[in-house]
Amino acid sequence: MKEIQKWNILQSRLVFDNPWCQVRQDEIQLPNGQVIDDYFITIRPDVALVLPITQAQEIVFVRQYRHGVGEILLELPAGHFYPERETGASAAARELREETGYVAPQLIKLATLYDNPVKDTNLIHVFLAENVAKFCEQQLDITEDIEVVLIPVAEVMQRIFKG
Repeated sequence: MKEIQKWNILQSRLVFDNPWCQVRQDEIQLPNGQVIDDYFITIRPDVALVLPITQAQEIVFVRQYRHGVGEILLELPAGHFYPERETGASAAARELREETGYVAPQLIKLATLYDNPVKDTNLIHVFLAENVAKFCEQQLDITEDIEVVLIPVAEVMQRIFKG
């Protein structure tokens, strides 16, 4: 079995500092000795993502414009949070309530994944929320214009299998 080695950080400096995103420039030495002086790392808050399913076996999606890709997308409710200030579960419950008006009696942690481990440091914390119910109106941020879309689980599975 081949032995994989970590890269050696020779120098590191913060080149952009904002509460929503920091960018770090590392000078690294690869295991083969080659030096790369401009390897950029994005430091962002973690993400809480929730798969909400109603008692009627519908998945609660959000449909919204995403400026990064310039598209209107159908997504699961999610949002950023800082683990030192809030747990993933509380962030998932908050985002579900704010974006959709739905609440869950319980959240089950499914996974913790790296968002983009090549260049980003943040994690995605994935939760299952069963038997969610409409509780209140949406509480959207100024940049959010969100349509709540309910799709039966069986239809979602068909869409996944069709690509």
